[in-house]
Amino acid sequence: MKDVREALMVGRNTEGKLVRRPLSPHLQVYKPQLSSATSVFHRGTGIALGAGTLLLTAWLVSAAAGDAAFSVVQALLASWIGLLVLVGFTLALFYHFCNGIRHLFWDSGRGFELEAMHRNGRMVIAGAVVLTVVFWFIGFLVW
Repeated sequence: MKDVREALMVGRNTEGKLVRRPLSPHLQVYKPQLSSATSVFHRGTGIALGAGTLLLTAWLVSAAAGDAAFSVVQALLASWIGLLVLVGFTLALFYHFCNGIRHLFWDSGRGFELEAMHRNGRMVIAGAVVLTVVFWFIGFLVW
């Protein structure tokens, strides 16, 4: 294992000369920060949205399959655990959306200053929570 790792650290510079590449520090060196946490949450919410899309597909397929199948899936989603999953899916959706907007600003070259990154990171988290609460509040009023 060590030989492979050593071999991967060897590279060539622009003149073609062999050089030893530096080993990039990872979680053992860096302490968690808001920017790293928002990055991890963005990736996690992307995965959660993929799983939630499968759940939405199952709901739609059960509706097409007939009343019996639909009532089973509907009862599951209306249970406390189903509602918890749906609220989590909604939170993941709004977080991923808000952080995606943040990334669009970054793509334009804005918001990279440390203070701005911390401020807009907190805004993304707060925005996702507020949007989720408002969405479910309105949903329960109509429901």
